[in-house]
Amino acid sequence: MMLNKFYIDRLIENALLEDINYIDVATDYLIPEEQEGKAQFIAKADGVLCGLDVALRVFELLQPDFKAEVFKRDGDELKSGDVIAVVSGKTRNILKGERTALNLIQHMSGVATATNKAVKLVEGTNASIADTRKTLPGLRPIEKYAVTVGGGRNHRYNLSDCAMLKDNHVDAGGGITNAVRTLKEKLGHTVKVELEVRTLDELREALATEADIIMLDNMSCEEMKQAVEITAGKAKLEASGNITDETIRAVAETGVDIISMGALTHSVKAFDISLKIIK
Repeated sequence: MMLNKFYIDRLIENALLEDINYIDVATDYLIPEEQEGKAQFIAKADGVLCGLDVALRVFELLQPDFKAEVFKRDGDELKSGDVIAVVSGKTRNILKGERTALNLIQHMSGVATATNKAVKLVEGTNASIADTRKTLPGLRPIEKYAVTVGGGRNHRYNLSDCAMLKDNHVDAGGGITNAVRTLKEKLGHTVKVELEVRTLDELREALATEADIIMLDNMSCEEMKQAVEITAGKAKLEASGNITDETIRAVAETGVDIISMGALTHSVKAFDISLKIIK
């Protein structure tokens, strides 16, 4: 799991505090403290698993000596009915951690599944699938991790990673040429510049500035094909804006290098996984 343990533990602890104010009025009054139990994670749909270690960490924080028997790993393709893992420990802890664990693994598996679908739709083309910064506050690391598990690639993590000039930056910064020139005079040699363009004329101006990456914003497939010809490898081309499962293949076939999709994280459907007590 390529995730920072301190971040994961803080995320889980905040989620548990949000879910259990000071007592679980159902579990604590119903279930004897000494009762032991087992429960199994079961896939209820077909897709890609992601976030199992994060989900298991929920129970480990509640009970350090809990046990887990794992049958699937992150990146595995699941079929409906597959048993993913079995957890064993105090029944109270299983019940208290159930919703937090499921919220995390369902969301992460949903992102991985959506990404994997997009990756498969562009197979055989030059295009790679990337995410964006359109992530839920506080969840960016696990969402971006899930994209990689699904076969996608990460765009910049935050505003410090890359100087990305979108339309508002260009409009506020005196136009394409002035904005890029000003940045390049100040940026360190390790920082790349990405520039968003809306027309082919803007693309030509962007190429003259020697921007490293050029984003083609909401262009038609015909415009993107022309952009690839005009660029002729002088910069990486990224397609973005309202790309769907129905249009992604046509976009990839224009010859662009990268297709970035905010929908992979900002509007993804949770993957259906249940946690069932074994009687």
